Amino acid sequence: MSHIGKKVFVGLSGGVDSAVSAALLQRAGYDITGVFIKTWQPDWMECSWREDRLDAMRVAAHLDIPFVTLDLIDEYKKGVVDYMVAEYKAGRTPNPDVMCNREVKFGGFFMWAMGQGADFVATGHYAQVVEKEIHGKKVFELHAGDDLNKDQSYFLWTLTQKELSKTLFPVGTIEKPEVRRLAKKFRLPNAIKKDSQGLCFIGKIDFEDFLAHFIEKKPGKVLLASGEEVGIHEGAIFLTLGERHGFTITKRTPFDKPLYIVSKDVNKNTITVSEVKPETKNGDTVILEKTNWTAGTPQKGESLSVRTRYRQTLFTCVVQSVEQHNVVIRVTENSSDIATPGQSAVLYRGTLCLGGGVVL
Repeated sequence: MSHIGKKVFVGLSGGVDSAVSAALLQRAGYDITGVFIKTWQPDWMECSWREDRLDAMRVAAHLDIPFVTLDLIDEYKKGVVDYMVAEYKAGRTPNPDVMCNREVKFGGFFMWAMGQGADFVATGHYAQVVEKEIHGKKVFELHAGDDLNKDQSYFLWTLTQKELSKTLFPVGTIEKPEVRRLAKKFRLPNAIKKDSQGLCFIGKIDFEDFLAHFIEKKPGKVLLASGEEVGIHEGAIFLTLGERHGFTITKRTPFDKPLYIVSKDVNKNTITVSEVKPETKNGDTVILEKTNWTAGTPQKGESLSVRTRYRQTLFTCVVQSVEQHNVVIRVTENSSDIATPGQSAVLYRGTLCLGGGVVL
């Protein structure tokens, strides 16, 4: 089917990936509109949204395409920030970037674009949508980006056939150095702009400082497994299993090894530390809730790969049970990280991102 003249709304963040995406789609014959998404910004932080919007406008002007600023302040505040704060208050470790994609980019933006008559939306994510025909029915699969160092399928596990069927990821088949080269070739005004880091749309932040504006810091005890008190911290809510920072040890010798958080009690405001780093081990069972499957449900007994944080090395697991919104997996390979409640666990069959859930 020809895509000449098909209407695409491209999320222009001001960064190079979305700019190259727009340029590639334009050269392929699509009818492009650039959209900058304006989100909630904390008034106590110096934020770069105005600079990012200006960069996005420059890209649109260079490509000679229409440019729109879309206000999704409420969607971001409720769907990302309020969610993140509530999860930390409950003692879990959330993934705000996953929710940013679900609630903002493929929530508010997607729905608005479809309402404007768009055939597709496009973003600069390093991921791929592969169209297949299975049993006479079209299925749109979410696959990892070809550049495995940049692959962002982990953050997209909440997408459904509705979004995948109408989404384009133009840089998903390109490695980052080539994206940079194309940006210079197309003479894009942001070709040498550095990649953004940190929280979706806000950038690099200190999470503890950010959360302290919503959650009061309360000093608490650092304990050993024996119950012995060995230090202090500023609030169990702010800390994550596996961390070796964020607390002060007051009883130790110069010969002590690094200590890791192995458990925490939000109600008592205590954390327990150990010299042994907590890991997800072969034989461990992990329960995932609030599951979503992008293109078909995994089967009981199926061997898959999983990761519980972005860019973590995939490790193997076997599906033990599948229910409507829950799945239980048994890990069959040691991981260097611990599956922490609140994190997203994303399942893969080769490069196919099946979906995932939230660690219970």
